[in-house]
Amino acid sequence: MDESQNARIALDRLIAERGENYADLSRLIGRNPAYIQQFIKRGTPRKLDEADRHVLARYFGVAEQMLGGSVAPVAIPARTRGMPAVVAVPRLALGASAGVGTLDDDERAAGVMAFDAHWLRHLGVRPQRVSIIRVDGESMAPTLSDGDDIMVDHDDDATRLRDGVYVLRLDGVLMVKRIAMGPLRGRFSVVSDNLHYPDWTDIDPALVDIVGRVVWTGRRLV
Repeated sequence: MDESQNARIALDRLIAERGENYADLSRLIGRNPAYIQQFIKRGTPRKLDEADRHVLARYFGVAEQMLGGSVAPVAIPARTRGMPAVVAVPRLALGASAGVGTLDDDERAAGVMAFDAHWLRHLGVRPQRVSIIRVDGESMAPTLSDGDDIMVDHDDDATRLRDGVYVLRLDGVLMVKRIAMGPLRGRFSVVSDNLHYPDWTDIDPALVDIVGRVVWTGRRLV
């Protein structure tokens, strides 16, 4: 078994163990979505580009030699020199409504966003348990605006519920709202930050499915 075949087997095993997929990793290194699959399944290209191999090795936390790198020390490519270890966070193909709510259960990844792994650890989240969702509507303005990207921690669910901004489903409708805990144990209110939109007070927890807590937001300046 030659070195390039060993590298393909090792990469495929890492992808399976970490629950990754070929398309997202291809996008992570700036390639077309089929690039990694073609490398693993068809051997095209025969070897990973040096810069691509460097990014993937840092992402998985393994030695470059595992992915076909030389045993002898090599110069780090200029475009990746000093690059932090990165994590690909899926961007889900749905919107969490900050208005009247949207009915959309299509939770397939529509791409990825890369984040510094150290920054995610500092944020206190597990990379495999967060996702990026787009905000639709203005009911959470000025906290969140229409079109904002939000990072949702799926580990932070109903078992850890406290005051904060959450993505939730209410009567099957996906939305992003503020949770305000009430004086009665287990009861809470679902609140819109925009005063022109309705709230649901002292709600029965059985009616609400907590998807996760919003831990970060990013927006495009126009």
